[in-house]
Amino acid sequence: MISDVITWQGEPNSTERDAFFMRHALACAQQAYDAGEVPVGAVVVHDNQIIATGFNQPISLNDPSAHAEMQALRAAGVALHNYRLPECELYVTLEPCLMCTGAMFHARLTRVVYGAADYKTGVAESVMDVYGNAQLNHHTTVVGGVLADEARALLQQFFQERRALNKSLNKID
Repeated sequence: MISDVITWQGEPNSTERDAFFMRHALACAQQAYDAGEVPVGAVVVHDNQIIATGFNQPISLNDPSAHAEMQALRAAGVALHNYRLPECELYVTLEPCLMCTGAMFHARLTRVVYGAADYKTGVAESVMDVYGNAQLNHHTTVVGGVLADEARALLQQFFQERRALNKSLNKID
């Protein structure tokens, strides 16, 4: 959950607005990075205000579902006293996986905005386009590539460091 109120004051539906909220998601991703988790962060926005945040914590919580999006959705539900979030948007630094996308559909989000594409598990466009499936009973607008370079750089740095650490540990054995 967040302690300070963070509100967008500029033009609605602008690229600057998306970048503003994605920067806050990137700050959440940095929290994951600092905790030794894969650096993915998310924020939920309602009426131009961040109402919930989340970052990856599956390792520290021993919970495979503790992705940034899931953490942010859970906190948003508590903040709004509702499991449905129909007037909300979710900003996440990495393209959502199938599990998180399913939760987003159940939450009835209006919009999902992501940073870097995920060519292994992303289901907004990279591996498949679940959001574009006309058979689903809820449709969410998706925007990808917002501050993608920054999101990708943090992920690349994390995995480069992890590979270097693993390589050095293997030399010790």
